[in-house]
Amino acid sequence: MKHNKALLLLNMGGVNRIEEVKLFLHNMFSDKNILPVHPLLRRVIRTIIIKKRLKEAESHYAEIGGKSRLTETTNALIDKLKTKLNIPIYPAMRYVPPFANDALKACQNQGVEELILFPMYPHYSTTTTLSSIEDIKEQCKKLDYHPKISVISPYYDDYDYIKASVEKILEASKNIDTTHYDLLLSAHGLPVSIIKTGDPYEKHIEANVSAIKIYLHERGVKFRAVKLVYQSKVGPSKWLEPNLVDVLRNPTNDKVLLYPLAFTIDNSETDFELDIEHREIAEKIKYKDYIVAKCMNDSESFTQFIVDKVMPYL
Repeated sequence: MKHNKALLLLNMGGVNRIEEVKLFLHNMFSDKNILPVHPLLRRVIRTIIIKKRLKEAESHYAEIGGKSRLTETTNALIDKLKTKLNIPIYPAMRYVPPFANDALKACQNQGVEELILFPMYPHYSTTTTLSSIEDIKEQCKKLDYHPKISVISPYYDDYDYIKASVEKILEASKNIDTTHYDLLLSAHGLPVSIIKTGDPYEKHIEANVSAIKIYLHERGVKFRAVKLVYQSKVGPSKWLEPNLVDVLRNPTNDKVLLYPLAFTIDNSETDFELDIEHREIAEKIKYKDYIVAKCMNDSESFTQFIVDKVMPYL
């Protein structure tokens, strides 16, 4: 069936089985936006990282069932979107299947003339949004496929997006007195060197935090404190701070609720890093309560948000 337009949901991708961990690491650290160094040096660094991190990463995935739930959750979201949007909708992952190339071949065969790209990254960064968009364009070139490409703008401070985010925070806090808890808004970290090149990610994150604080205040939802933290630091270089690990190890409150600020779909960095690895830190320090909120995933609010963002392009 011929369609004029199609929607692609862009994301890094989640390991679908433990055997894909090496592929994920290889593709991630082959990305010039992740490692902005000379290609030969990138190859050397990639080899070192894979050798150093592979077994540990595989063991982490084993602890969450041998895979990330990102792909299946994305497919569940797409099923819901298809009930509201009468166009082809595909996932387009950056580092593991389903790759963008598969979606683009399908679109080309269907005669799709315009691709609407929805980055599943709320905040713009060269390491995420730009990387995925460049991948789409590169794969189109390889296929000799020349559709019009429209990209949904960053939505980190969009009112309806903030509303959908706070819904997940309130869902996680429905059985507690929030005035006794610190709300830690946890964003994926980035090396400061990337921010210094002009990457707007940090500013977008800070604006996102500010919008959530205002939304909570306007609705009379009070936490003991609301703090921005950054997770997932690796290597010796300077990364955005404060680091979540440091905040957890130096508590000012023994009751915390974490919300994964930079992710729309739960993945290994929420399921393992936040809910297992960092929970162990909290337990060792004798936190009284440690709660991790879910990402928006395939919630009705997030589904409708995507529909509302896409409709003007149809």
